[in-house]
Amino acid sequence: MKLVRALQSQGFGSRKACTARVRAGEVAVNGTLCDDPEAEVDPAGLELTLDGVSWPYRAQAYVLMHKPVGYECSHHPSHHPSVFSLLPPLLLQRGVQCVGRLDQDTSGLLLFSDDGQFIHRMISPKKGVAKVYRARCAEEVTDAMLDALRSGVQLNDTPVPVAALACDRLDATTLQLTLAEGKYHQVKRMIGATGNRVIALHREAVGHFPLPADLPPGGWRWLEATDLNQLEQPWRSATS
Repeated sequence: MKLVRALQSQGFGSRKACTARVRAGEVAVNGTLCDDPEAEVDPAGLELTLDGVSWPYRAQAYVLMHKPVGYECSHHPSHHPSVFSLLPPLLLQRGVQCVGRLDQDTSGLLLFSDDGQFIHRMISPKKGVAKVYRARCAEEVTDAMLDALRSGVQLNDTPVPVAALACDRLDATTLQLTLAEGKYHQVKRMIGATGNRVIALHREAVGHFPLPADLPPGGWRWLEATDLNQLEQPWRSATS
C-alpha cells in the first residue's frame, strides 16, 4: 500500500492534503520520517505519526465511548451537543457511525464503527446481541414488575408481548434489564408498561463486553480483537 493511500484511509484528509503533508516532512512511518507519498508501506504493524501523535493503522474503525448524559447520537443534533463532538476529527473523517443509539438522557457504553456489516450484526434483532441496562425507577421495583418484564409486556407497536432476556433487582428502586433488541425507547416503554417510570438509565454492557470501569464519561478508546469477540458472543444467562 502506498503511504498516501494509507493516510487517506485513516482519515488524515484528501489525497492532495496527505501528499502535501508527507512532502513537508510531517509524517513518520514506524518512527522514521518519510517524504515520499508514493512509498510502499506494509499495513501490518504500521504506525503513522503526525503532529506528535502516533496512530496505529486500522483497516476498520471499532471504537467504544462512555457516553455522558446530555449528548445526542446524531451528526445534526436538535437540542444538545452531538456525541461525535467527543471524537477526534480523524474518526469523523473516516465516517464512523453510532452502532445503535442512546437517548440524550441515557449514559453508558456506545459503539462506533465504519464497518457496515459489523453495525448490522450489532443492531439486528435476528443476531440477538444482548444489551444490558441499569435503570433507576421512580417507584419501588416489585416482584410483580420483575415477573412482567421477564414474561413479556405489551408495547403499542409490537404484535406480541416483549420480554427481557434477564431482569434482576439491584436495590429497592433499581433493576438490571437485558434485551436482545433496541426498539425506540424500549427500556423506558417496557418499564412504563408495568406502571413504573425510569428516572435514570445507563447501558452497562453489549454482548459480554462491559463498559470499562476506568473509562470516564466522554472518554473513548479503540476496541481490540478480544473485545470484538466478547461483543459478538451469543448471550447466555448466568445460570446456563
